[in-house]
Amino acid sequence: MASTYLTRTISSGADVTAFTISVWVKRSGLGSTQRIFSNDTTDSKDMYFRFGGDDTIQCYHRRTDSENVFSCNTNAVFRDTSGWYHIVMTVDSTESTASDRFKLYVNGVSQTFSGTPTYPDASEICNFLNSGEKNDIGYYRTGSSEYFDGSMSHFHLIQGTAYQASTFGSTDSATGEWKINPSPSVTYGANGFFILKDGNSVTDQSGNSNNFTVGGGTLTNTEDNPSHIFATLNPIYPSLNTSRAFSNGNTYVALGGTARVPEVSNLGMTSGKFYAEMKDISGSGGKSIMGITSKTTRVNNISWLGNESEDYSYYSDLGKKANSANETTYGDSWTDGDIIGVAVDLDNLKIYFSKNGVWQNSGDPTSGATGTGAAFTITAPSSTTDGAYFFACSDDNQYAERRMAWNFGNGYFQTTAIASEGTNASGIGKFEYDVPTGYTALSTKGLNE
Repeated sequence: MASTYLTRTISSGADVTAFTISVWVKRSGLGSTQRIFSNDTTDSKDMYFRFGGDDTIQCYHRRTDSENVFSCNTNAVFRDTSGWYHIVMTVDSTESTASDRFKLYVNGVSQTFSGTPTYPDASEICNFLNSGEKNDIGYYRTGSSEYFDGSMSHFHLIQGTAYQASTFGSTDSATGEWKINPSPSVTYGANGFFILKDGNSVTDQSGNSNNFTVGGGTLTNTEDNPSHIFATLNPIYPSLNTSRAFSNGNTYVALGGTARVPEVSNLGMTSGKFYAEMKDISGSGGKSIMGITSKTTRVNNISWLGNESEDYSYYSDLGKKANSANETTYGDSWTDGDIIGVAVDLDNLKIYFSKNGVWQNSGDPTSGATGTGAAFTITAPSSTTDGAYFFACSDDNQYAERRMAWNFGNGYFQTTAIASEGTNASGIGKFEYDVPTGYTALSTKGLNE
């Protein structure tokens, strides 16, 4: 969301002793305070839960300026930007044991809390569902800050009942993975709601018509969801680009600092056929480069994408291709606004590039072992590197500040939807141009085809 938030003002409400919040989140930015849910009140009795600057989950509700209903910060930290977290907060102050009155689950696991947590008193009331309260998702209204940076899905709030995490998810018996229950059987209560179901709709699906509105920013849809994870760029990869900045769910990067090393995808490829698109965005200095690498650890700040033997790239300036620091004639040059496609055939060890839907060098990604017009015959990923290939991009100047927006299948470049969806036989992901037959998006389903 980054600078996007949702809001609803309650027109008729009441105090409650029990409630449940269940939401799936996929983080993008780390190390900053980010609100998941917050309410704005005029009497200092606000309630929220958020990621703290230390990446713990912090849950808080106060009855006065100096007294808390509950205050619980997790011992665990949550720094995974590649997968989804399922967070369930459940409160029931009528429970006889204090620690049973507040519980927090992440991916079905009950969390422990640091220090001395504060639990609700017996039959304590919570008032964030009263008339006039402003409930916000992804934002701190009073401070005009603490935006959530990432994606959300299947946001439930239940008034009057404390449900367990198992109501909204379960453990897959084959994989051990915590998986979503997309249609839980719950009683929502008068101010309960269910939004962000299978997309970016803020229309309440609970039957209560407790709809939210977009209070600021742009709410975009995404193919990435708790049941199907798509590749993004990897912000926690230890880069020498000291001033790089990621946004839009880590599909956009603004390079900066004193390095020109590549930024890489968080999912890798060892076999199969995969397709992705990158749009060159205006920036200062240097030229853009995109392609793949199987060497994500660089030892110096001038190791641009194409400098190493495990790099295979397409260079914007003169339309050249590059590998092992050798640049050779290949295709058309490209510049700001152009969309570059890359098709990686790891079954036949070939790679192809397109510019605005036209395969360069008369390439045919469906030609198999023949490799008609392939940019390179690549080496198989080996244990001497990272054992897989990753989509990657960089610039050619360690002082440049190039900007690149990727579409790994979500159908957007930043917040702009693709103009006209190309054909895609695999049915996985949405792309601007036709996906070559036999290729798919780099995603959890794509990797298992």
